[in-house]
Amino acid sequence: MSTVGAFLQEMFVLYAIAIVGFIVRKKGILNEHASHVLTPLILYITLPALIIFSLDTSFSITVLTEFLWLVSMSIYILLLSVCFASWMGRRSALPERQRSVYEGIIIFGNQGFIGYAVSFILLGEQGIIYLTMFNICYLILIWTYGIYLFNKEKGMIDWKNIFLNPGILSTIIGLLLFLSPIRLPTTVSNGLELIGKMTIPLSMMMIGILIANVKGFPCKQVTNKYLWKATITRLIIIPLFLLPFFALPVPISVLFIAVVVSGMPSAPTISLYAQKYGADTFFGSLGVLLTTVLCIISIPFLYVVVHFLHY
Repeated sequence: MSTVGAFLQEMFVLYAIAIVGFIVRKKGILNEHASHVLTPLILYITLPALIIFSLDTSFSITVLTEFLWLVSMSIYILLLSVCFASWMGRRSALPERQRSVYEGIIIFGNQGFIGYAVSFILLGEQGIIYLTMFNICYLILIWTYGIYLFNKEKGMIDWKNIFLNPGILSTIIGLLLFLSPIRLPTTVSNGLELIGKMTIPLSMMMIGILIANVKGFPCKQVTNKYLWKATITRLIIIPLFLLPFFALPVPISVLFIAVVVSGMPSAPTISLYAQKYGADTFFGSLGVLLTTVLCIISIPFLYVVVHFLHY
């Protein structure tokens, strides 16, 4: 496990890559369609390759124990997040078109892009394994309850999208490899590694591009108190719900991944759902933007909290 100083240094590297993405978009080197190209490239090619490569490792009882801890913490934090967001939504004075977005901003973090980047600098390939296990329940929830939030009247969920999306498919393939005695040929493994590790810089460049795509800085709208409540809850309060696990015999590396990843900024998927189902897309985009900008402070803060409580 890296020290606080080493972690912060690695985080600055990630932020620098995001700044590069911001600059090349602002300078017009990449046009407004860049995110539409990079998103499927990451989701359908580089990220699945990274997941499969990372899970192409030997099975052990230790890893099985860590897997059970990760799944338990994931279910626990997701259930608490859904209940807490629903409670906050009912107490808010927001119109229905914003309330579903408000809850989505709180519940769903950007665990697919920046989550993998942060996990990799925390624990390398081991961090990717942990996050893949931690994300299993998250992926199912965002494709079920995430859609339900924006589509309550119709109540229609496309189950094909749940089990045939690249995140779930690559996780299933990776887990089958992990549980079996079969290992991928060296050539295939090396190819997956080269492709998969592109996920880290591409994900951070995507963050910079998404921020750069915002037309001007919406000063008036960003003072909305509900945006700030959602931001503080998503980045700080939700990951701190995991503090009781410090009293249990959970491996420290597992705790680091669970706590830090639970504090990821809001997922851009929320804005996409809002657009698709007629909710307030602008409100969702502001939530994603605000949490993404402020995670520069919150992620190192969470790392320091975990480091302090353990050491």
